[in-house]
Amino acid sequence: MLIVAGCSGSSLSQPTIPPTLPPRLTLTPTPVIPRVWISGAVPTGLKNSIKIEVPFEFVQSAEEADILVEPTGEGTASSQWIYTLVAPFNTVVDGITLEELKLAWQGQAVNAFLDKPILLSAETLAAFESAWGKAAENGIRVLNPDEITDVLWQENGWGLIPFEELNPRLKVLTLDGRNPLMTGFLPAEYPLRVDFQVRNKNGGEGLNQDLGELIVLPAGNYDPALMTSVLMTGTTALVRSTAERMNSKGIDYPGLMIGSILRDADFTHISNEASFTPVCPDPDPWLINLQFCSNPVHFPLIEQMGVDIVELTGNHLLDYNPDAFQYSYDLYKQSGIKTFGGGLTLQQAREPLIIEHNGNRLAFIGCNPVGPDFVWASDQYPGAASCDFEEMHTKIKMLREEGILVIATLQGQENYETMPLAGVKQQLDALSDAGAVVVSGSQSHFPQGFSFRDSGLVHYGLGNLFFDQMDYPVVGTRREFYDKHFFYNGKYINTQLLTGMLEDYAQPRPMTLNERVQFLSEIFAASGWQ
Repeated sequence: MLIVAGCSGSSLSQPTIPPTLPPRLTLTPTPVIPRVWISGAVPTGLKNSIKIEVPFEFVQSAEEADILVEPTGEGTASSQWIYTLVAPFNTVVDGITLEELKLAWQGQAVNAFLDKPILLSAETLAAFESAWGKAAENGIRVLNPDEITDVLWQENGWGLIPFEELNPRLKVLTLDGRNPLMTGFLPAEYPLRVDFQVRNKNGGEGLNQDLGELIVLPAGNYDPALMTSVLMTGTTALVRSTAERMNSKGIDYPGLMIGSILRDADFTHISNEASFTPVCPDPDPWLINLQFCSNPVHFPLIEQMGVDIVELTGNHLLDYNPDAFQYSYDLYKQSGIKTFGGGLTLQQAREPLIIEHNGNRLAFIGCNPVGPDFVWASDQYPGAASCDFEEMHTKIKMLREEGILVIATLQGQENYETMPLAGVKQQLDALSDAGAVVVSGSQSHFPQGFSFRDSGLVHYGLGNLFFDQMDYPVVGTRREFYDKHFFYNGKYINTQLLTGMLEDYAQPRPMTLNERVQFLSEIFAASGWQ
């Protein structure tokens, strides 16, 4: 039977109305703000690079914290931090062993630095105490990071600093024959490395279990993809006895002992003072008139040595007329070798050579202030760049303002002493004061001293590279510097001094240890560094 509500005569019960329920509440938990503690062992460079992508609160102790940033054992690192053992630039010692370093850490004297403590920051002390145990009080001395370099120079001491705090006034000491500036450096095998991690304490109860991933550490403070090395050398002239030995003993003869040194740089520079020409006469070891040229058959030596950059400021480049200069210039270009300090016109000769490598922007600029007049380029003739110092200083300043690191050279007046003539020193210093981070004197056949200015290093003379002065006209011309400069992430960070000794009028070799100690000691003393 169909019952229709509301029909007359029907007997229907009242419908049941469900009770009204209060609105359902959605409870949102109060977010937990993680408390982060950063260990006192964390270096400033790492601390400043930590990225935290969630709200957080710093706390003063590990006990209060939920998240810890701290040193860790090998194999679990979020970040690898490289440290360097350093001493003042004028240090003769080149390195020590890890065993000696740990003895010093324990307060025992080592021969290299006698009883001098290791200077380091509080953060570095904490980092290495986590790895090596507590240091002896007489083994270390804690300073603010910005004090360490000055105190090292005052006390002729040694120190331990993070790689990012390197600067040109320091020498990086090898440890068991290794340091971070060496080609093929492997951080995983280096004992001066401390690993850091982010740890979610106690499993992070009440926190997002993946919160550690939101606190990101940099991979480390050392990346070879940000490094550029430049090897600067002194005078090359494949003439006289050097050329005669190449004819009799082989084109590769001059480079057999130091070729690996010259090739072990991203960019290798020479200052080649003699032009190549097909009409160059046979070499005469007793040549008196000092009219120099090189036979093109000897050019492969330059390629074999890995030369990337040739400086063209030399006095003898036009001894065999402009055609020889043009011929040489074409040889360099055909071989992919870049040039600066000379050119086919004066304007080209004065233009800086700009190179970009691994994020580092470098400029090479040089000139010749002493002539002779016929070697200088003009609007019509090729040659070396004559010096307009006002213009050169302006260019250096402009390049630095653009973030380009400048290497400046000068073919000044020669002298056979451990320091340059006063006028040459003034000219070289002025290039540094204009903003060049490295200044090299290309004029000197006799190796000379150094100075540091606000912008960087001045080396007044490197001596010869391939030239036949066997302690002639004075004793000392056999000794040679090869300066290896390092640039990292847009900064000039360090220089290694490599040293050689000329043999047989043509073939340099690396110095023996005794030769090197005597040589460096003499040059550093001449520089006013005791």
